[in-house]
Amino acid sequence: MKTGGVRPAALILGMIAVLAVAVAVVIAVGSIANAPGKPPITLSVAGDGRIYYGVQLDWQHDSIGGYASRLGRTPALYGRYVGFPLTPESRQSIKQAAATLSASGAGLLLTLEPRDGLDSVTPEVLASFTKDLTTWTRMGIPIMVRFGHEMNGSWYPWGQQPTLFIEKFRQVAAAVHPVPGTTMLWAPNEGGGYPFSGGQHAATAGTENFRDLDTNHDGVLSMDDDPYAPYWPGDDAVDWVGLTVYHFGDVYPWGKNKIPEAGKLEAKITGTYKSALLDETALPDFYQFYAVNHAKPFAISETGAFYNSTRNDGATPLEIKRSWWNQVFDPGLPTRFPQLKLILWFEYSKDEREPAKQTIDWRVTSDPTILAAFQSAFPPWLVTAPLGP
Repeated sequence: MKTGGVRPAALILGMIAVLAVAVAVVIAVGSIANAPGKPPITLSVAGDGRIYYGVQLDWQHDSIGGYASRLGRTPALYGRYVGFPLTPESRQSIKQAAATLSASGAGLLLTLEPRDGLDSVTPEVLASFTKDLTTWTRMGIPIMVRFGHEMNGSWYPWGQQPTLFIEKFRQVAAAVHPVPGTTMLWAPNEGGGYPFSGGQHAATAGTENFRDLDTNHDGVLSMDDDPYAPYWPGDDAVDWVGLTVYHFGDVYPWGKNKIPEAGKLEAKITGTYKSALLDETALPDFYQFYAVNHAKPFAISETGAFYNSTRNDGATPLEIKRSWWNQVFDPGLPTRFPQLKLILWFEYSKDEREPAKQTIDWRVTSDPTILAAFQSAFPPWLVTAPLGP
């Protein structure tokens, strides 16, 4: 039986480390407690079946207003990826974005990427981050913080280090939670393809990380092991749970432009995906374990449909993307997943690690024909800005 509990040793280490952060945070919050600003807004979780719509935006090539103008509506949340610790330049850029979002009534999903490794997250860094968050939320925007996303994957320098990840996630949560208007999102990658080989921190037999990741204790890391539980930081540190869920094609190493099978999105979330080429039914039901059993609102924190623009064979981009958003916008989705409260589309065209050196276009607003179809499919139960107090 796979479980979603926290290992005692990791929890104890995390709690000790959090104490140092908490002291710094109290000082940081106290130093700006009387700063003027707007009342903070927190994302409310209503039981009426409505779901927030957000976008993971390519801020280097797009803008808040540009995306909203094309879509014809303003997302409830704009996602932004930033290196962490923050640089003076990124801090100023986020402040400017917060002012724009405040004017449009939208919020911010801030994905913190510790690109220099998890040890770069120190109490001093977190105390400074608490001050920044307080400044930004006082502009009248809610901020959801996603720290070290897809930590179960091999493609990031913070990946595949469960004990250290839990410690640092809990420290970040201790820095975030005292700030009104903020929430913490814990968001691994869906487990298809686990245990994700090739990372710089890939666990080797005999190490602590290997013992933590070998959840069925058979001496082998495989899809029979739980890809999520070793990274769970605890209920007190997590406000929302999320999952990265994409349509990447039909089989590794990807590359082909294939229409997703019916029911693929739901199957990926629940660990029941099986096709003629892949069997991922050994995976746990993420939604049941983390959204239901832990009573947390659930976010599809990144989603989109793969189109390999370096090829001109296979299905068209409209056929692929429409098939995927029809699953994302399925009217039965809020009933099937009542804890689902947020969906974010990945609006990027970028070179992906897999397939190597090939440009994948995930966007739905750049092509007028695709955009028109996406607008027509946009369901009434998706919540956009402005957000209420």
